[in-house]
Amino acid sequence: MKRSISSFASWPVRRFNLTARTAVVAGPFIWLLLFFLVPFLLVVKISFADLQLGIPPYTELAKYTDGVVHVALDLSHYAFLLTDSLYFATYVNSVVVAAVSTLLCLLIGYPMAYYIARSNPASRNLLMMAVMLPFWTSFLIRVYAWIGILKNNGLLNNFLMSTGLIHTPIELYHTNTAVYIGMVYSYLPFLVMPLYAHLVKMDMTLLEAAYDLGAKPWRAFWQITLPLSKNGIIAGCLLVFIPAVGEYVIPELLGGANTLMIGRVMWNEFFDNADWPMASAVTCAMVLLLLVPMAFFQYAQAKAMEERR
Repeated sequence: MKRSISSFASWPVRRFNLTARTAVVAGPFIWLLLFFLVPFLLVVKISFADLQLGIPPYTELAKYTDGVVHVALDLSHYAFLLTDSLYFATYVNSVVVAAVSTLLCLLIGYPMAYYIARSNPASRNLLMMAVMLPFWTSFLIRVYAWIGILKNNGLLNNFLMSTGLIHTPIELYHTNTAVYIGMVYSYLPFLVMPLYAHLVKMDMTLLEAAYDLGAKPWRAFWQITLPLSKNGIIAGCLLVFIPAVGEYVIPELLGGANTLMIGRVMWNEFFDNADWPMASAVTCAMVLLLLVPMAFFQYAQAKAMEERR
């Protein structure tokens, strides 16, 4: 039985003349192909369709009649995105909220990652477990918990009024401040973990050499620690910024009616307006908004590495 299972598992390697390394690496690429690229291509297809009443709620792009293939691409949704000020404001606000949330996570997360990386090796695992502990509960439950904290009669306002620091509740719930609090709380571990991974592997002899040469702690940090942790900063910021741009749950539950985010717009178009082509166009524009700057960034990074060589 074991032999038959191993033979079945090794069949793709023998069939396509793949090396073991190629076969292992091919697994994640196939996963991304099936569950990212193919669904995204379907969304791109729907974005060029027209709205219709029925199932599915969009027209076909190509029809075969009388031996002729008729292709109809509707570009009106993309034209509307470029001309409508509401969608433009939504994209700008989404990028601003994601950028501010990423900056706040960096300002809070870098000292945390630095402290954990420089802690006693015996306590590092406990500290990292404390960082990852929120992931043990549902994301939705954690956001709902902040509702109970930030409401006018929530835990925070009741505590502040009981201590006499305030006399009237602070308006936090359904504000942009609540959105930033929810964003930072939810995405902070995504920045701490890659930063910690880079800081903990840093060669400490470089700092010792800097101190021996008379460098102050702040100067050693600015000229040695910070540049060596640059890749961790970039990785952590991308892990926070990319999902924050399209976030839906946090702005919907903690933000007000004026909190414009791309995720909320996509939800409204898909489920409230049942306009799948328009929602797909919004989605494709969001992906391009994220991928194009990342592609330029990767190109600049690769070019800089080549120049160093």
